[in-house]
Amino acid sequence: MDLKELRRQRRSRFMGSMLPYVGYVIKSGVAMLLLLVLIVFSAWYTALLRDTPADLPIRWIMLILLLSATVHSSFRTYLQSPDTVFLLPQGHRMREYFAPAWVSGNVWKILRMAFILITLWPLYIRTDDSPKQLLLTAVVLIAVKLLSSYGLWREIAMLSRPASAGLRLLRWSALGLMIAAWLWQPALQALIFIVILAAAYLAALSVPNRHGVPWERLIATERNQGTRALMMLGWFVDVPGREQRVYGRRYLSRWGSGIAWRRDSAYRFLLTKSFARGDIFGIVMRMAVLALLLVWWNRASYAGSGIYLLFLFLTGIQLSALRKLHSESFWLTVYPLPPGSKGDNTTQFIFRTQLVLVLVLGWPFLFTLGERPLPAIGSLLAGALLAYFFKVYMKRKAEDPDDDL
Repeated sequence: MDLKELRRQRRSRFMGSMLPYVGYVIKSGVAMLLLLVLIVFSAWYTALLRDTPADLPIRWIMLILLLSATVHSSFRTYLQSPDTVFLLPQGHRMREYFAPAWVSGNVWKILRMAFILITLWPLYIRTDDSPKQLLLTAVVLIAVKLLSSYGLWREIAMLSRPASAGLRLLRWSALGLMIAAWLWQPALQALIFIVILAAAYLAALSVPNRHGVPWERLIATERNQGTRALMMLGWFVDVPGREQRVYGRRYLSRWGSGIAWRRDSAYRFLLTKSFARGDIFGIVMRMAVLALLLVWWNRASYAGSGIYLLFLFLTGIQLSALRKLHSESFWLTVYPLPPGSKGDNTTQFIFRTQLVLVLVLGWPFLFTLGERPLPAIGSLLAGALLAYFFKVYMKRKAEDPDDDL
């Protein structure tokens, strides 16, 4: 059996299943939106380079952005549940199957990291007192990236899930210290520290017992990655067979428990619980944290207002995916829900969530009311108006007979 050819066929099959939906994505106007975002970002970044603040915390900015781009790793193995039976006899040869996944995963992640580094570099050399060399910095980050990918693979193969979680925390902490050392310390001292810490990290990875091939975890990881890709396509077109990953977020277990137990609010209860334990919640929260930092940084300029409205628009697109969350649920055809309650509850839920984001993301503008009252109030009102426009759009989609909400 040619394992490399098997993976290549599975990859081609998956990509082929995605291609029919690309046309719908392009027709939705996402290409024009990305071009508009690129133009706005280029203009803002050029203005920032022309008039760079003297107290800009460039090292902290680079640490935050490069940490995520460098340490985050993933692989597409395209494994399936029957492989635990049919590929099990090939366990001793699975390195041939996984090698292309490891290489391709690292290549794309390194290119993403290089793009972020090159984008930040003009700002870095203008503001840092003792900037490092670009080529040497890229080499160090690539080495850290490869170490992170190796660590991720060892984490997946661990027998104990608590040990795997502990090593994940160790990976982010140790590699974060490596990047911080390179940004803050002289080059030679930083390299010595990185080598010593890398050796200690590799020693820690070799201690716990592990599976030869962690079939179940790799299959579950691949299923989640495939579902995430389908969810992104679901923003633009109805994709059959989509599943949502469920997260056990106990700190949100009481959210929605106070909803009245009535027929007209039954779907609102289901949607609240599903949102609290699904992928969309995590995506929206990460975008909100990033938006809050950027808005706070630019709160005294019109760039902050533009960033504020842009992220409200992007989170609105993310939340609009809730319309299709239970579109294929059998039980919703059994439960006696009132006609139209699903669409109404979804629209109201998205609108209320966006209003919360309007207030949370617009919080930094409150500190500028004394100096810039009109821009601050105008930004908040524009955010509320944007949320209302999304509500009108959701309501029209819910009333569309061709929409299977």
